[in-house]
Amino acid sequence: MPMIRLNQWLLGAALCSQIILGGHNAMAANSDKPLTKATSDSATFSSATSTAQQTRLNNTLAKLAPRANPQVLRLAARALACAQPDAKRLAVIDFSLPSTEQRLWVFDLKRQKLLFKELVSHGRGSGNAEAKSFSNIPESYQSSIGLFRTLNSYHGRNGYSLRLKGLEAGVNDLAYQRAIVIHGADYVSKNFIEQTGRLGRSHGCPAVRQEVAIKLIDSLKENQYLFTYYPDPEWLATSEFLSCKRTDARLAMN
Repeated sequence: MPMIRLNQWLLGAALCSQIILGGHNAMAANSDKPLTKATSDSATFSSATSTAQQTRLNNTLAKLAPRANPQVLRLAARALACAQPDAKRLAVIDFSLPSTEQRLWVFDLKRQKLLFKELVSHGRGSGNAEAKSFSNIPESYQSSIGLFRTLNSYHGRNGYSLRLKGLEAGVNDLAYQRAIVIHGADYVSKNFIEQTGRLGRSHGCPAVRQEVAIKLIDSLKENQYLFTYYPDPEWLATSEFLSCKRTDARLAMN
């Protein structure tokens, strides 16, 4: 190769090397820079969208169940907005109420209708007329709190039943293994309350009146949601769905 062409080739290679290295260094430098305005705006938009979804859900629940505890409905709306704001159905249980009161609501969010307001039992390990203890441990016979996703319906030893998947690690994620399901029971009735002063108790399942079990289960089966509440300080402070740590919440749902 003639000397002039060789020198030109070497010069070109050197320039290319500088360009490549310069680009690499610029990328490295940029990686240490703070978030751009566009990134910040995107995060703000996402947060604003989540807040708007939560507000919309809360307004719907409050309108359909005006006598329910507003704080319970706000928390239910917050959890659902974090998990799946476009869910069609949501059931809410307020375990801070005694079993003698109707403390289960089933909402049709798309049609904005209250489908059911019902009695519901708690586990015998949770208390007598009032539930005061909750557990994720098998054989505890206690109810669990938190957010659940509904699975399939089936016919089992308790008749027509609905499987539940607990979405909160350490709180209710063993619900499926514990066979915590929604089912009908003869000990959930006004007559039972009149005779004993409370509902009968389950092994941890949210049991409902036999007369409504089939329709209620069919309204909730397959990827709808159940939110069960009790004012437990630790759960309220650490729930991934109430604080909406989206990454952790999404992982829990898989």
